[in-house]
Amino acid sequence: MLDTKQVRLTETVKAGGCASKLSPAVLDRVLSKLPKQTDPNVLVGFDHADDAGVYQISADTALVQTVDFFTPMVDDPYTFGQIAATNALSDVYAMGGRPITALAHVCFPADGDMEILEQVLAGGLSKMMEAGCAVIGGHSVRDQEMKFGYSVTGLIDPAKVFSNAGAKPGDHLVFTKALGTGVICTAIKNHRAEPAWVEAAVRSMTTLNKKAAELMATKGYAVHTMTDVTGFGFVAHAREMALASNVALQIFSEAIPVLPGALECVRAGDIPGGLKANRDFAECVVSYEKNIPEELKAILYDPQTAGGLLISIAPDDSEKLVLDLNDAGISARNVGNVTESTKPLIRIY
Repeated sequence: MLDTKQVRLTETVKAGGCASKLSPAVLDRVLSKLPKQTDPNVLVGFDHADDAGVYQISADTALVQTVDFFTPMVDDPYTFGQIAATNALSDVYAMGGRPITALAHVCFPADGDMEILEQVLAGGLSKMMEAGCAVIGGHSVRDQEMKFGYSVTGLIDPAKVFSNAGAKPGDHLVFTKALGTGVICTAIKNHRAEPAWVEAAVRSMTTLNKKAAELMATKGYAVHTMTDVTGFGFVAHAREMALASNVALQIFSEAIPVLPGALECVRAGDIPGGLKANRDFAECVVSYEKNIPEELKAILYDPQTAGGLLISIAPDDSEKLVLDLNDAGISARNVGNVTESTKPLIRIY
């Protein structure tokens, strides 16, 4: 690697952020062949593609555990570290847990610029400290393509776990943050991203879901399930929720929040490979009930990095939740409803 000021991190990798993940179709096929676990203390495993695993250690305490790492999606090392930490922490928040410790995962060239690595680690640590999560170690390997992230362990009440399987017919769907980080990061790599687009995307990717998770934990809303929308995109994560809960979903396309510049990136052809893989995997369970613009359809499959929370909540509480989130400075909208299980699984209006 060259001098820190000269290196564009996005040019050192083939795909950036959560767009570098394996296809959901590949994972679904492989994981379905693995034997079922019989340990009764495993409250949440990988059966329903939940955000994190949950293991009970006492009557009122369980561990919530996750791991997440990926390649750079922005050029600034410190910012990349912040985004990687924000993304890893999000899985614990999505389950309703409180992160307490983390282990860093580092893949870095043996002849790389150590100042870059220092900045990546410092950026990640800054977000872990903001979350009140202690980084207590890690592991590194030599790799010509940089990768960085964390394993995160949190604590959770076994009676208050938000698994994918809790959505109920009649629930409203509330979504925080906005879609489009995948296509904007692809535009960064292709030298086509406007500064304002990059600023908005980075702000989204470095905003912890901590405040939203804490608000839901303390206000007593009738939240039935929650997931964070990350690498598999909005539709594929919604699909996981619908299948695990044995329900169907109605999505209001006009209510879906989109980052500035995201639709322009789709029109310009800044499509990450992960978007195509997500669409190939999940679009078979979707129907479009009106003339929805093609670029908006694409955004629904865009692989998000450190994305927002998709929340299934009782209808009597949904409006108050949205208002309270907005009052706390958190972008949130009602984007759909939960219905009895039907085909197609997801209807987009």
